[in-house]
Amino acid sequence: MHSPIKALCGVSVLFAGFSCAAISQEPATTLLSTRAIALNSATGKLYAAEPLHGSVAVYDPRTNSTTRLRTGSEPLAIAVNEKTNRIYVVNHGSGTVSVVDGNTGSVISTIDVGAQPYVVAVNPATDRAYVSNTFSDTVTVIDGVTNAVKKIKAGSADTILTDAQRDKIFLAGYQSTKLVVLDKTPTITGEVKVGYHAWGLAVDPPRGLLYVTRSQDAAVLIIDESSGATTSVSTGSIPCAVALNPAKNRAYVVNHASNSVTVVDTAKRSAIATVPVGSSPQGIAIDPNSNRVYVANNHSNTITVLDAASNTVLKTIPTGKNPYNVIVDPTTAHLYVALEGDPAFAAIDLNSN
Repeated sequence: MHSPIKALCGVSVLFAGFSCAAISQEPATTLLSTRAIALNSATGKLYAAEPLHGSVAVYDPRTNSTTRLRTGSEPLAIAVNEKTNRIYVVNHGSGTVSVVDGNTGSVISTIDVGAQPYVVAVNPATDRAYVSNTFSDTVTVIDGVTNAVKKIKAGSADTILTDAQRDKIFLAGYQSTKLVVLDKTPTITGEVKVGYHAWGLAVDPPRGLLYVTRSQDAAVLIIDESSGATTSVSTGSIPCAVALNPAKNRAYVVNHASNSVTVVDTAKRSAIATVPVGSSPQGIAIDPNSNRVYVANNHSNTITVLDAASNTVLKTIPTGKNPYNVIVDPTTAHLYVALEGDPAFAAIDLNSN
């Protein structure tokens, strides 16, 4: 990978699978891709990449069971189109994307996308998937109906995020200083200076605000999608992930090197609290129903649970080896954790914790 990101394999407690990111590292720290696990909230199923097995683990909380689906070599990243129930799996070693029918649980198409595909995102509004290729400076766009592909020169993206409400796609490269904006056609419509080492992205579609963590500058940048105006809010060292609770006007930024989470008042656009968590945190998720925040502590092998009302630590939950991303499903009250190694993910029933 072209950025200081370590591609590690990982799989899930109901242990099930594997997950992988890109390979290369930075002396001070290591950041892992967050796309190795993906949730279809419409069906409640979790998908976890298993690069060592060339497969994806599919966990169904309704039956408390996991099945394995063969894809291509070194599956690395996953994106779900909940509207069509299609799952897109990036096979880094094969240079392909496997399209999975979520209804039948089978691979219905294998699409050539070029060497070393890395990350994928879906825009359900246009039924398109966007795939970055390492070192290629291109993004492959897949038509969800025909599976036809289109290549566009848009830089080497380490993170892709879509705003389906505005039909916009955002591309961030760790070694680039600019955030690239695509429209639904897709055509490059703009670039925003964000500084080096942009990593975490989150979007608030109703307000038209984009949040970008800037690891080098110890800040999160808030971007107005319409005007392009920006506001920088200071965080801790190496902010690497951000999660939003728009209903509470809050953003939560994970500070990898400071072992903390910065709480941002998004209405005032200022930091209002810093909460200590575990060692080398990387992933974060919010349960709006319980108003709790879950933080994956990579070197502590734990999840820190925060009370968002008081910005205090409620409890610490042990996981498997080196958790680096977390997804919460409020509907089924399950917490899913991406792990390094085998298994690659853990499933935690929050009702029993």
